[in-house]
Amino acid sequence: MARYFLEVAYRGTNYSGYQAQENAPTIQAALERALEILHREKFELTGSSRTDAGVHANQNFFHFDRTEALHPQAVYKLNAILPGDVVVKRFYEVPAEAHCRFDAVARSYAYYVYRSKDPFLADRAFYFPYTIDLDRMQAAAKMLMDYNDFTSFSKRNTQVKTFQCKIQQSEWVQHGETLIYRVRANRFLRGMVRALTSTQLLVGRGKIGLAEFQQIIEARNCELASFAAPPHGLFLEAVHYPSELLTNCVSNY
Repeated sequence: MARYFLEVAYRGTNYSGYQAQENAPTIQAALERALEILHREKFELTGSSRTDAGVHANQNFFHFDRTEALHPQAVYKLNAILPGDVVVKRFYEVPAEAHCRFDAVARSYAYYVYRSKDPFLADRAFYFPYTIDLDRMQAAAKMLMDYNDFTSFSKRNTQVKTFQCKIQQSEWVQHGETLIYRVRANRFLRGMVRALTSTQLLVGRGKIGLAEFQQIIEARNCELASFAAPPHGLFLEAVHYPSELLTNCVSNY
C-alpha cells in the first residue's frame, strides 16, 4: 500500500467548497470521480486545507492510499477528464504515515481587491471603489503579528479546540489598481482571512481607527469584526510542508 499526495489548483466559482457533500458540486467530488474513471476503482480523498464555496486555490493537496501503481500518464489523463476549472499538477509518493492536513507547517493566502471597474476581475477579486489609506491598513496588518488569539476573526459554530494562530506574514501589496493582502500562518480559523481583510478595509476607509482595530483583536468577540469580504477574492496560494516530505514526485505536467 502506497500513500500519495495529490497537488491541485482550481477556480472555485462553480463549486460549493472543496469537501464532498451530497447534492452539491465540490472539488473533492470532481477529483474522486476523475480518479475512479481513470483507474476503475473507488477513491476516498483526504483534504489538506478547507476552502469555502467560491474560494480559489493556486495550490491545495489531497492524499489517498492505493495498492496498485498510478497510471503512468495520470496527470495528463486526469486533466483530460476533469472540468476546465480544476487542474491536477503533481502526484508525490510519501511515507505511509504522512498526512496532507496535519503535516502542513503553514498555509499562505492572498485576498485580491480592485478599485477600478474591471469585468475581467469580477469573479476573482473584490470590487471596492472607495478612497482608502493604505498606510493605515499596512499598520493594521503588522499589528496582527503581535497576537496569537484570533477568536474575533473566526466564524461562529466552529468546532476547533483553540483559536491560537501564529501569523508569520501579514502585509498589503499594491499592484497597479489592485491591492493584495498576503497572510501566512501555521493555521487559520474558519472565515479568518476574509474577516481580517474586511476589517482592515474598514481601517483603510477611516470607519474604525487603529486603536479600535486593536480593541477588536483583544476583545475575542466575532461580533465586532467584519466578515463582509466576499469569497471570490480569496486564493489559497500555498500549503507548506517540511522540505523532505515532497521529494518523490511520481507524476507531473
